Amino acid sequence: MAPDPTLEALLVQAGRHHLTSPGAVVPALQPSTTFARDEAHALRGPHLYSRYGSPNDTEVEHLLATAEGAAGALAFASGMAAIACVLEGVPKGGHVFAPSVMYFAARHWIERAAEAGRFHLTLYDNSRTDELADALTGRTADLVWVETPANPAWHVTDIAEAARLAHAAGAILAVDGTCAPPCTTRALSLGADIVMHSATKYLNGHSDVTAGVLAFADPEARARYEPTRRYMGAHLGAFEAWLLVRGLRTLWVRFARQSETALRLANWLEPHPAVEGVSYPGLASHPHHAVAARQMTGGFGGMLSIHVKGGFAAAQALVTGTNTFINATSLGSVESLIEHRRAVEGPASTTQEGLVRLSVGLEPFEVLQADLTQALNRVILG
Repeated sequence: MAPDPTLEALLVQAGRHHLTSPGAVVPALQPSTTFARDEAHALRGPHLYSRYGSPNDTEVEHLLATAEGAAGALAFASGMAAIACVLEGVPKGGHVFAPSVMYFAARHWIERAAEAGRFHLTLYDNSRTDELADALTGRTADLVWVETPANPAWHVTDIAEAARLAHAAGAILAVDGTCAPPCTTRALSLGADIVMHSATKYLNGHSDVTAGVLAFADPEARARYEPTRRYMGAHLGAFEAWLLVRGLRTLWVRFARQSETALRLANWLEPHPAVEGVSYPGLASHPHHAVAARQMTGGFGGMLSIHVKGGFAAAQALVTGTNTFINATSLGSVESLIEHRRAVEGPASTTQEGLVRLSVGLEPFEVLQADLTQALNRVILG
């Protein structure tokens, strides 16, 4: 996918032609939860009640469907609500294939649903597409879930190949593209049926909105999934939708800056004496760099993980020893965050003990480098 300057301009001026007073350059906020009817009991406009959709979340859906090249989109109150909606679409007793390395909360939810007998679950190694092929061989499949790049190891899955394998097995392919937003990857154009984003992250980019989105390749898919969202009560609120549109206006420029800084940090950290390894798709040493370069045409993003010498204790000391990097959960926003994933995920975590996750924000490279230098030198090298 080549960068699309027209699409970037559309998002920069997001909402200019919708929901605005004449001449306004910023979209309006419409908080009404219900909408009036006329004398004949017909709705005066396209909206009935906010749980079915409202002007602001409709605008978000229009923008994200356009950005993804999708036939339609649905906005949700969180990324997890969007994931739950997709899983609810799996027939009872169906079969889900999901990566062994993925967002911890999503994997926990999928495993709980499988343990409750909702569907069968097979986990596959998402660092190897051939393992997905082996897992699907001779089995009936309903849903193949892909997360790329996958949190927190940043494995990259070949979406086109995963789509080919899923469709050959009779399954739909859903891609969690949270860390590869449409400014760098359009999963639907690579063969995915659904792309999911935790819009809390890069799409909003300001750590002040919790939201999720599904975008669909099939023109009829939105109508199939919308009742689930409606009856779950998982719609996106008007103010959150308005803030999300605000965030989308700077998506391209934020992601480009974060990608540039993250790549510089990854190259600097890779030979650092306190670091055993760096996981970042933009590095030539990354095992899936060629796939990432083919899929992520607008930058490799701001997410990287470092494996520090000294294991669990050293990783915990590092994340509490930084000054600019904030020790906090989440990613993709303007401020840089650092997190020891093993400690956050708890006893059930399969993440390596010494893995520290970095979310690179918009601070200058030199400031972030200096902060990591003092922390690594003081806490780990002594």
